[in-house]
Amino acid sequence: MRFIHTADWQIGKSFRRYGDKESVLRRARLDAIERIGALARSENAPFVMVAGDIYDHFAPSDQTAGEPVERMRAFPDVQWLLLPGNHDPHRADAVWDRLLRRGLPGNVIPVLDARPMELAPGVALLPAPLLRNSETSDLTRWMDEAPSAPGAIRIGLAHGAVTGFGEQQEAANVIDPGRAKSAGLAYLALGDWHRTLQINERVWYSGTHEPDRAGGQKSGQALLVEIDGPQAPPRVSLREVGAFRWETTTFDLAGATADDVEARLRALPDLPRTLLRIGFSGAAPLALRAEAERRIETLRAAFFHLEADFDAVRPYPSEDDLDALDFDGVLRKSAEILRAEIAGAETAQEAGAQQAGAQEAGAQVADAWRRRRIATDALVELYALEMSRRAAGGAP
Repeated sequence: MRFIHTADWQIGKSFRRYGDKESVLRRARLDAIERIGALARSENAPFVMVAGDIYDHFAPSDQTAGEPVERMRAFPDVQWLLLPGNHDPHRADAVWDRLLRRGLPGNVIPVLDARPMELAPGVALLPAPLLRNSETSDLTRWMDEAPSAPGAIRIGLAHGAVTGFGEQQEAANVIDPGRAKSAGLAYLALGDWHRTLQINERVWYSGTHEPDRAGGQKSGQALLVEIDGPQAPPRVSLREVGAFRWETTTFDLAGATADDVEARLRALPDLPRTLLRIGFSGAAPLALRAEAERRIETLRAAFFHLEADFDAVRPYPSEDDLDALDFDGVLRKSAEILRAEIAGAETAQEAGAQQAGAQEAGAQVADAWRRRRIATDALVELYALEMSRRAAGGAP
């Protein structure tokens, strides 16, 4: 028995925060379906099991509802088994009833009832479709008593979370991670988590076919599952099917240069198809932070999307930074006053830290930290304003 396990397509998902690139990301989720079909065909896998959340909403437009169907229609030699999930539960007159009324190709099969289905001689599918977006009971429990032919390969298909079973925990759409054992399943195909994850030998989350958020799965995947018999352990292989890569990383500016920043980012693979979120940190001269920000602006053209966060950077004025303000006696003097305030605050902070156990020491440290922060922010602002004025053509 060979099949493809996938889930969480969420067709129709909004990507408004990406502006004019939203349509590209929405289209990518459809194109990945075609790659899944090609994968099934090349691996001689006659079934694709989609473990919930085919759609992002239970009431998509007719256009959105029909688009994945047309992609699946193009692979008539592949049977697509579609399970309602928490985003697209089988509610009355919602997407699944509408699709059935419109008519579906014979190879596109919504799995809408919790009853055994014979996929092939000696192969039984036990689905657990969601009828609402949140269930408090385990909808896979029925599989324990579900009938099937003697010696059949039993495959479960469900959508939910394998957490929340402690007395102090509650979770919606919970699934017992021991269900495969209790129900005699050769494999339990799960959806809901957008990362590929093995729970145990016979229970897997496939992850999403095309990532949709930073900090989650980096690339879209599907699983090729091979099962030789009801007692045989499944062989599961990861296959790349997504188009875009979603990367999240950090960069410590302490001791670095702007060239280091640019080199690090340009070394990432396939920049035109990468969505990157990078968080900068560390103590850095004002000029370095400003140059790093300028490099990020230039690099945006290389990436599909690039977000940079400099909030954790602790800027400080170097001698070169202060020299850049040497254009006017008043502003230069202001910079020196602020720098002296920073130095004094640092001294007070160190003195307070040495007074261990003294109540006033804590207040002294807190006050020194506050003064240092205010003075540093003021000096950063002074430097940034002068650099902006010069960039705009102002005379020094």
